[in-house]
Amino acid sequence: MKINPLILLGISFLGISSLKAQEKKSLTLDDAVHLAWTQSNEVSLADNKVNTKKLELRAVKNFAYPDLKASGQYQRLTKASIDIKSNSSSSSEPAPVVDQLMLGQVNASLPFFSGFKLKNNIKQSENLYQAEAANSLQTKEEVAMKVINFYAGLYKAQKTVELIKENKKSAQQRVTDFIELEKNEIIPRNDLLKAQLQVSKLQLSLDNAISNLNIVNYELVRFLKLDPKTILEVRENDFVDFQMNNIPENEVPALENRKDLEAIRLEEKASLANIKIAKSGYYPSLSIIGGYTALNLKNVVTVQNAMNVGVGLSYDLSGILKNGTNVKIAQSKALEVQNTEAMLTDYIKIQVQKAIEEYDLALKQSVVYREAVEQATENYRITKDKYDNGLSDTNDLLDADVEQLSSKINQTLAKANIIQKYYALLSVSGQLNQTFNLSKI
Repeated sequence: MKINPLILLGISFLGISSLKAQEKKSLTLDDAVHLAWTQSNEVSLADNKVNTKKLELRAVKNFAYPDLKASGQYQRLTKASIDIKSNSSSSSEPAPVVDQLMLGQVNASLPFFSGFKLKNNIKQSENLYQAEAANSLQTKEEVAMKVINFYAGLYKAQKTVELIKENKKSAQQRVTDFIELEKNEIIPRNDLLKAQLQVSKLQLSLDNAISNLNIVNYELVRFLKLDPKTILEVRENDFVDFQMNNIPENEVPALENRKDLEAIRLEEKASLANIKIAKSGYYPSLSIIGGYTALNLKNVVTVQNAMNVGVGLSYDLSGILKNGTNVKIAQSKALEVQNTEAMLTDYIKIQVQKAIEEYDLALKQSVVYREAVEQATENYRITKDKYDNGLSDTNDLLDADVEQLSSKINQTLAKANIIQKYYALLSVSGQLNQTFNLSKI
């Protein structure tokens, strides 16, 4: 039977495509964070809000420029009746025919004084723009922390799968050995069943660990806007092996560096400027005005070079009585912002203290888990020697094996947990962006 070469080529192509689709991609934590900063919808939205505030500030500053308006009219008149009053004697000349009117005007107005309203409007907009920029940086901190949590979860899941696979391989070899021993009636069948049961339990644990790995991998891939089929691989030296520096010991760095707190402080300045804006309603508005007019009423009058300049005054007298409410509203909003700042300050202090305690706990747990690995490894070695010499039973051997696996998993998770808690401490202290060099994006 001959096989069509095209079919073979197609099968080969599909095989290569499948391998590429499942190809693992290594991504450092630094690269993952910067990728999130460029791809994240949260960051994009935050940057758009900053740009909007920037344009609003520009719009407010435009009010400092004079208003310049030009207008022109051309009107066709029909059977206009013209009666020109004059002190001169009546003339027998017929009335002129007036059938068109042309009018052109240019007017300019420059605000001169409005109770410092324009100045405070600009100050308010500048503070709101800077506050939005600070909020954008805070958003980047939060996005970076999300990536770190996903990345740490992926590392933990990968190492757990590796350790369970390694232990399952040893357990399967034990079952193979026990089958031979049971055939030769060296061990009872019950011991073989216990060994086989352990393999089944490890398989269940492995299936659960692989499922968790797939879920975390998919969450991180989607968050980074990568191909959903991408399989990310975390290398240990990309995550665990690095120096932890500038570890905060109190809330002082947080109160200096937290961008959300900085944003609230800038909003408070904007609210104080808003009070002054409201109070500007008590003052009159002055402006410099000027203009130019040209007029032509056919066969009657022509006006050229009619220029004017002067001062305009506007004073809302009834507003003096009504404006008190606007001032009180502005003062109340400023008080709201001040209370929000006080609440956020207390919350930040609690966050920092909690993060410090969790980081210290992670360090202590790591020491205990490292000792536990040594103890569990030695316990398994001793138990194995006793079992080989008939001084221990299968239950003791299997229990020692489980404890050894559990201690290794705990040690691996403890390493990742230290890094995770370290970054969390930097995050609540407002120092996470500097760690990943925000200026690179």
